[in-house]
Amino acid sequence: MTMLRRRCLGIKIVVLSVITFTMLLFSYPFPDPKPLFKQASHLLDEPLPPDLCACPGHCVAELQGHPWFSERFNGSFFPLLTKENYKLSNDTFNWWQRLQTSHEANKFNQVMEELFTLFPGESLFQDEGPDRCRSCAVVGNSGNLKGSFYGRIIDSNDLVIRMNQAPTQGFEDDVGARTTHHLMYPESAINLGPNTSLVLIPYKTLDLQWLISAFTTGTVQQTYRRVMARIQANREKVLIYSPEFMKYAHDNWLDKHGRYPSTGFFSLMFALHICDEVSVFGYGADEQGNWHHYWENNHGGGLFRQTGVHGGDYEYNITVHLATINKIKMFSGS
Repeated sequence: MTMLRRRCLGIKIVVLSVITFTMLLFSYPFPDPKPLFKQASHLLDEPLPPDLCACPGHCVAELQGHPWFSERFNGSFFPLLTKENYKLSNDTFNWWQRLQTSHEANKFNQVMEELFTLFPGESLFQDEGPDRCRSCAVVGNSGNLKGSFYGRIIDSNDLVIRMNQAPTQGFEDDVGARTTHHLMYPESAINLGPNTSLVLIPYKTLDLQWLISAFTTGTVQQTYRRVMARIQANREKVLIYSPEFMKYAHDNWLDKHGRYPSTGFFSLMFALHICDEVSVFGYGADEQGNWHHYWENNHGGGLFRQTGVHGGDYEYNITVHLATINKIKMFSGS
């Protein structure tokens, strides 16, 4: 009888526990599901943010998730001067004037008016949107391109951007054969093919005057050293790098390291603001740590890295960081 009573008592305790739990469950003040459902429906109706480009994955201009990048990247700065937009702010003009070795800066507006009677000055590359996927190769001049066999990869891009001397003949397997845009200044000028855009980086008003002269009279033959009197290039494809953009690259991206950025860094910034995918080749030292050009036989010195006016190491670190956060793809070469 004792064992039976214990079993009955146990059953009663279980039954009472179930009843108590059920009463508590249905008496708990759960929120009305209608407002929650309404809220969820509202979220479903909100449009998704528009795609910035048609490239798979992400676009260069995507700012979300990259605070370091978003603090520096400003899409309102356009790399090129145009007929409609070549006036400089006082702040930029004063900064740009300090870069010059001549005293021709006051002629800037007059020279620009003459310049755009010769060259198109069109508003190019302002076609970003969900239907565009522009791939660009920025090809530096480092000796790490030797034996890299990057030529086919480079030439497969929509735009191929080179700078300064940058010969391709005889180096096609490593550096490619195509050039759509070639950045230069008078002292680094070379002749170009008819399908290549000459992109002048003007460090002084005399550089702009040289460009006019190089396509007309050939009278400007000297800056701080001898320069080409005339140049072979397609006049209809000439573009002018903006001093406003030069200052933006120096201030926003380099935190004012160096007196002004190098042609290599200007080329990278150019691509970063007109392209949706950017691949970088020929930047940095070779695998032995040598800094030299790919067409040079010697590996000595790396004089182009130690010019005294560029923050070479700082520029390279910025470039590497852009690759680290997947804003560019960096090919390290051999």
